[in-house]
Amino acid sequence: MSAGDLEEPSGALVLEYRLDEPPEKVWRAISIPALREAWLPGAALADPQPTVLAPGEAISYRMREDEPPFLESVVTFRVAFDAAGGTRLHVIHELAERGTCQIPRAANGNAPPMLHAA
Repeated sequence: MSAGDLEEPSGALVLEYRLDEPPEKVWRAISIPALREAWLPGAALADPQPTVLAPGEAISYRMREDEPPFLESVVTFRVAFDAAGGTRLHVIHELAERGTCQIPRAANGNAPPMLHAA
């Protein structure tokens, strides 16, 4: 799989950065856990293992909010060579399927007690 196979989903937040560093250095910063931890803590990730990996081109991580409603999202980082000698970094952030992000309902319903007429 290559980064070209990954389509940008509609409704996603897409950011583009131009960096002076070479693509290999940027790739190491986003793909090696010890380096990634400095700017993207593992606690923010739902799973520290990438969900999509196209070595040297794209990597995706599942993230989970630490506050209710605990929404999950997928963040994809795409690395490309810039003609000026640096790197173009695309960050694509999209919500995961809404069906998997529902808040569970309380078992007791928390409704006030009601008496039923006979």
